Amino acid sequence: MTGYKILVVEDDEAIAQTEKEHLEKWDYHVHCVENFRNILPDVENFQPDLILMDVKLPFYNGFYWCAEIRRFSKIPIVFVSSADDDMNIVMAMDMGGDDFISKPFALPVLTAKINAMLRRSYSFKGQVNILEHKNLRLNLSDGVAMYEDTSVSLTRNELKILQLLMENAGEMVTRDTIMMQLWESESFIDDNTLTVNVARIRKKLKDIGAYDYIITKKGIGYLV
Repeated sequence: MTGYKILVVEDDEAIAQTEKEHLEKWDYHVHCVENFRNILPDVENFQPDLILMDVKLPFYNGFYWCAEIRRFSKIPIVFVSSADDDMNIVMAMDMGGDDFISKPFALPVLTAKINAMLRRSYSFKGQVNILEHKNLRLNLSDGVAMYEDTSVSLTRNELKILQLLMENAGEMVTRDTIMMQLWESESFIDDNTLTVNVARIRKKLKDIGAYDYIITKKGIGYLV
């Protein structure tokens, strides 16, 4: 399971450090949240493959942050908490959590749970669903594009358009092909909407440093 990234959202620094040190022995890349006023930048910048989320946190609880993350990502979220009564477990699942581990826990149990969740989430895809071309990485799971160390979130249509271009890197993709692809996925898009979406993608990529990434062949289509 090497190479996967885990974000630890745990207010108890000792517990967070224990989890980090243990999981790093299993070759996971681990980052612990420090700013609990807003954990979303950590999620967007670190782009974890799994999140360990405590329920009791400063400012906003884990249920709140789980619901916020679910607005833009399907990343697996495992709650780890001493608040393990039935109501909290049900609430964790209702807010979008994927599993619940009660504190105190044994570290081998934590590792086994994480391994199982990652296998279920990613093994059937063969790998984490990421496209890469000219130093731009596109995470198809959460719709985030990353260039060097900066990232930006894409809308559903923006993601589908950029995905199609990157899957056909170096080749011209016609406007008709793009519109047909989005129509088949039940996304309403016409010629003007396509132009607007491509312009928005260009601006977002420019904002993270990927200048002139999409090349236009006027009246025909685009390529990357």
